[in-house]
Amino acid sequence: MKINDFNFAGHKAIVRVDFNVPLDENGNVTDDTRIRGAQPTLKKVLSDGGSVIMMSHMGKPKGKVNPKLSLKQIVKNVSDALGVEVKFAEDCGKADEAAAALKPGEALLLENLRFYPEEEGKPVGIDKADPKYNEAKKEMKTRQQDFAKKLASYADVYVNDAFGTAHRKHASTAVIADYFDSDHKMLGLLMEKEVTAINNVMKNAQHPFTAIIGGSKVSSKLGVIKNLLDKVDNLIIGGGMGYTFIKAQGGKIGQSLHEDDLMPEALNIMKAAKEKGVNLSLSTHTVCAQEFKNDAERKIFPVDQIPDDWEGMDAAPESVEKWKKIIMNSKTILWNGPVGVFEMDNFAVGTGEIAKTVAKATQENNAYSLVGGGDSVAAINKFGLADKISYVSTGGGAMLEAIEGKTLPGVAAIEK
Repeated sequence: MKINDFNFAGHKAIVRVDFNVPLDENGNVTDDTRIRGAQPTLKKVLSDGGSVIMMSHMGKPKGKVNPKLSLKQIVKNVSDALGVEVKFAEDCGKADEAAAALKPGEALLLENLRFYPEEEGKPVGIDKADPKYNEAKKEMKTRQQDFAKKLASYADVYVNDAFGTAHRKHASTAVIADYFDSDHKMLGLLMEKEVTAINNVMKNAQHPFTAIIGGSKVSSKLGVIKNLLDKVDNLIIGGGMGYTFIKAQGGKIGQSLHEDDLMPEALNIMKAAKEKGVNLSLSTHTVCAQEFKNDAERKIFPVDQIPDDWEGMDAAPESVEKWKKIIMNSKTILWNGPVGVFEMDNFAVGTGEIAKTVAKATQENNAYSLVGGGDSVAAINKFGLADKISYVSTGGGAMLEAIEGKTLPGVAAIEK
């Protein structure tokens, strides 16, 4: 069922949202992007004449109550965003009366789902090596189903609008969907956009298709890189992970971040790219420092000739110019991960240039661009370019798993 084809009048909808927003030391929301992201779906339910029950996680309380991670702190923010006074249920498992009392146009927010170990479905307080672990795991699975059933009992429609947790098979993201028929479970508007954006690059890409994969470790994106080799024309590998590829070829990388055990894989990837006709582009020159701090002295070296006491910190102009030409000649662009130590302004230049070029290719050449991952999104926002990108993904981990070719439980549960 498509959400825009459903009339919520007279219905109660339980909506999985992603309200995992950052808070300051006083419990004030410092960035309400995720709350605003859920607005269209929640307002659709309310404007149709339905009532809405919102459920979300916040942080990693690991199945225990932690007042600093209570969703009670964001009730006012959610109320302001929806334009209605949001009620709050202190206990996810005992919200029957509060849910039943909801009238059309009213909203209820449940407490942090992850205060309950049943949400994640992992045994608590027992090690995997323990002989009783499998028994505990089986018991927790039963408890997880009971918890999901309880949540489902509060409403007659289920909506999943939390793409950031779509790769988790949790009670609220996947298991709950089993208690609703296909006409009464659906993706929210934000989730629909995310799934469409990923399909646009992974299934319906126009060519040339360029993927820019950055970040610190090859190990965290090995599956992503391998899956992309069958789809892209150009694969730009930057950031810390690039040095593993350089060292694998015999280059001198000084103190630069790298993974020795991944060097054989790096060589395999380079060989596979050549066999598949993929242009794999690594950095040629890098901005280096002798200390890992913003005001450290900077020098540019060829990426394979970094002195022993220097460390690669950012892509140098020579590398960036090469990558800009590739990006500007692309019709589909996927970007995940910075090409330098983006947290430090003096080493964020390369990442900033990539951000500007992806935006330029989108605006001037009508390329389709998808950007996801914390630092990539931060770069887009830092330079005020979000409205010049085709789609900025809200879910880093979920997006990566989708790009890796994995099935997302939160999406599959709706579609089955």
